[in-house]
Amino acid sequence: MSEATTISGGPRTIRQLPPNLVNQIAAGEVIERPASVVKELVENSIDAGSHRIEVAIMGGGTESIRISDDGCGMTAEQLPLAVASHATSKLPDDESLFHVSTLGFRGEALASIGSVSQLTIRSRAEGETVGAEIVVRGGVVEPPAPCGCPTGTVIEIKNLFFNTPVRHRFLKTSQTERGHIVEAFTRLALANPQIHFVLTNNNKEIYDLPVTQQWSERIRAFFGGEIGDSLIKVADGSDDIRISGYVADPSVSRGNNRMQYLFLNGRHIRDRSLQHALGEAYRGLLMVGRFPVCFLRLDMPADLIDVNVHPTKLEVRFTDGGRVYGRLLQTLRHQFLKTDMTQRVGPAQSVSQEDPHVHREGVEALSTHQVPVRQNVAVPVRQNDIEAQQRQSVIEWARTGETTSSLPPVGTADFKPFPDSGSISPPTPRNVGDVAPWDSETAGVDDQPFGDPTKASPSVCYLGFQVHNRYLVTQDEKGMVVIDQHALHERVLYERVCEKVLGENSSLESQRLLVPEPVSLTPEERTAALDAKDMMAKIGLEVDDFGGDSVVIQAYPAMLPHTAPADMLRTVLESLLSAGKNPDAKDLLNHLLSTIACKAAVKAGDPLSPEEITSLLEQKDLYHDTHHCPHGRPTALFFSRDELDRMFGRLGPRGRV
Repeated sequence: MSEATTISGGPRTIRQLPPNLVNQIAAGEVIERPASVVKELVENSIDAGSHRIEVAIMGGGTESIRISDDGCGMTAEQLPLAVASHATSKLPDDESLFHVSTLGFRGEALASIGSVSQLTIRSRAEGETVGAEIVVRGGVVEPPAPCGCPTGTVIEIKNLFFNTPVRHRFLKTSQTERGHIVEAFTRLALANPQIHFVLTNNNKEIYDLPVTQQWSERIRAFFGGEIGDSLIKVADGSDDIRISGYVADPSVSRGNNRMQYLFLNGRHIRDRSLQHALGEAYRGLLMVGRFPVCFLRLDMPADLIDVNVHPTKLEVRFTDGGRVYGRLLQTLRHQFLKTDMTQRVGPAQSVSQEDPHVHREGVEALSTHQVPVRQNVAVPVRQNDIEAQQRQSVIEWARTGETTSSLPPVGTADFKPFPDSGSISPPTPRNVGDVAPWDSETAGVDDQPFGDPTKASPSVCYLGFQVHNRYLVTQDEKGMVVIDQHALHERVLYERVCEKVLGENSSLESQRLLVPEPVSLTPEERTAALDAKDMMAKIGLEVDDFGGDSVVIQAYPAMLPHTAPADMLRTVLESLLSAGKNPDAKDLLNHLLSTIACKAAVKAGDPLSPEEITSLLEQKDLYHDTHHCPHGRPTALFFSRDELDRMFGRLGPRGRV
């Protein structure tokens, strides 16, 4: 190879870059801001086996950063190597790169930091009588000298980026840089509750976090009672992929994903696939634009992951990413099915979140109760009110698969809105321990068959009370619950249609039109409609080509007798077009089913008879997820009796008054 190469502008001479310039270039990848320095140095302290790590910053880290630990320390002979490029004690041989079990292993951090700052290291190894000190000024390394210091290491960095003015000019205010440092500190302290961490800023203590055996205590120390009281414990370790930690109740969410803390083998990571799995687990529990909060630890053999794909080691690569994705999704969904997530009003009760048998406050007290479900209640329909009969028909179909009304919608003849009950299997009732707080029964009833209509408990009260024609009120001995009638009915219908549609070779009942209805569409809408014919047939909407820019509707969902077929088609097409060129079929079908459930459910403002209220309230016991509608809104708010007494001043220091 020649010593020169021709590029734009003429021949140029290839030269070897000096080591100091190499380190400054590396610093541009590893050391983005003062928070990067804190991250790299605290990781080294953790790898050194420290039990206590103190971080002190001045001026947002741009003036000075001091990291001290009580780890294994270094000898005078090791100090020059510690600040050399690509020198590390964490990869004893070449094969170790494929079985990394430490945090900082690249050997770039100290060399890069020393090239853009004034760096001082004092360290004493275990068994040594005296420590050693080494000073690096802008990449110039001075010989080590003896000094007095305790066992461990103290590293001081001053005037960061003093010799790289371009990088220094792009730093933000000291307050902003302080915030980034606190975030880096938070991630490391969360991942290591077995270490005592201290953080001070301008000689003022921000955090003093002693060692704790309960991870929830450290989470609470950082994020306060709102997050701490909403934690749901997650644990699954059935094979070599172990998942543990906490997720927040859907009532506590954020407008971005910054509160999603994922730790892989003790290392904080950002992974889009795992974040997507988290979002899928919360599908139907959060409103659009809201993101779940989580603190999850994943542990797996080091040979199943590659952590050497990013200079800051924030991103990783899995050898079987699909398996990890599915495992996280399955674990969270299984936990949600076991957890009562009814939204409560007022301060949460104090419950030990480390107890694996207590998933949320109040659940333990409910686990002995059973829910009576009267499956064969005859509900009378008001006479001379066609809309009320049609609404009652939908409510009754959602409960039993049968309809109490045979009235045809306008414009049809001999219309049977829903199938016979024999064609629909009854829904699977919830487990005994999965009840909502208002679904309680006297504790003296043991071994009662679930849903036995002959043994209904007198303690259950379905109160026929409707407020503003949109909210229902019910009670038991534990408190009062206010229910959004539309949200609850929407969830019930959604679960029902999912049972019908998501099974193999099954679809929603459709009503064929006596006179097929042509609909004029845009070219884009027409193409989307014809491409999705099979999917739309599963939800009961059948269309065919009609020539030109039109399609013809042959049938539409039977549970929507008052919705114009053309309007329903356009609603479906909006979902199809907004999903993009290659929509996920399952996601799209779920969205269409939730749309149908929303349109078919009773609306806010619809007056309900006492019989209709009773029928609707009974249906909430048939499914797991009736605490939220398919769009993530809560279906009910629970007011405990203690909270009501407190709000009315009846709960004083001496008890109820």
